[in-house]
This record gives sequence, structure tokens and C-alpha cells, in this order.
Amino acid sequence: MADEGDYCTVCGGTPPDKILIKQIMVDGKETGIDKLDWIIEEVKKLKLTSKQAIADEIMLRVAQFNYIPTKKREAYQEALLAEYHRSA
Repeated sequence: MADEGDYCTVCGGTPPDKILIKQIMVDGKETGIDKLDWIIEEVKKLKLTSKQAIADEIMLRVAQFNYIPTKKREAYQEALLAEYHRSA
């Protein structure tokens, strides 16, 4: 049988050691962002110089793994960009 991914043998979901959720403050609330550290490292590799280009790329990648409420897009963008600069 082909390897179809990693699944928890107890519940069938994502194994606990494969969950890569980081907590950041978004609009005053602690918010979990899956794969954030990896996303930031990948965006850094692009060597983007424009603040807007960095923010757009982070948002694009975060949205692939996380739900971003439409009304909170700006707050998410600010929080994610701040986290990007903190990790420098």
C-alpha cells in the first residue's frame, strides 16, 4: 500500500508531533497559525525587500493552511508581518 501521509493511530487525525501551530496576537487575541515558522523561513528565502510584497507572500502562504476571516485580513497581515520581523 502506498504511503498516504501521517495519521494518528488513535484518532486518525494529524499526529501530535506533526502539528506546527504557533500562537501570535492578532487584534488583541492569541491566535494559532499552523506552519508559521516554516512559512516565515520560506518567505525569507525569497529575499523580498518591499514590506507589501513580504506581507502579501506571508498572507498567501498562511491562507493555504489557515482560515483568515475576511474582516480580520488587515489585522492578520499586521500581526504576521510583525512576527516576520521579530524572527529576523
